[in-house]
Amino acid sequence: MKNLFFLIFLSSLFVTNSCTKNYAQIDEEIILQYISDNNLNAEPTGSGLYYVVNSNGNGNFPNINSTVRVDYKGTLIDGTIFDESSPIGVTFPLMNVIQGWQEGIPLFSEGGSGILIIPSALGYGNQAIGNIPRNSVLIFEVNLIDVN
Repeated sequence: MKNLFFLIFLSSLFVTNSCTKNYAQIDEEIILQYISDNNLNAEPTGSGLYYVVNSNGNGNFPNINSTVRVDYKGTLIDGTIFDESSPIGVTFPLMNVIQGWQEGIPLFSEGGSGILIIPSALGYGNQAIGNIPRNSVLIFEVNLIDVN
């Protein structure tokens, strides 16, 4: 009887764990499909973030303590725009934004532009924010205008 209980317990544990979503793996599959569908030459950073440098800038590279001005457009995987700056950009301390930006913006130098493909864990995770659904991969087209 003890063995039967133990087998039932193990079976239920296996079923429970196999039903748990691994969002990092799901995001990776979504991101790789997006990269393929859009013929992007994206580089991974190792954290789940992918980036594309469209143009090299010629200025300083920011760090977490920098204040930056960025012209950007944020979209979901399906192309839905959820946020967009004006062409003059928005200024903010890098330490006050999502982790994907904290890691991704320093990959560009002042005057540079490109794309950040951010997994949900480096974005808003399992929280729905505005018209961004929970567990969303985020795509940002960015132009790094200024670094202070």
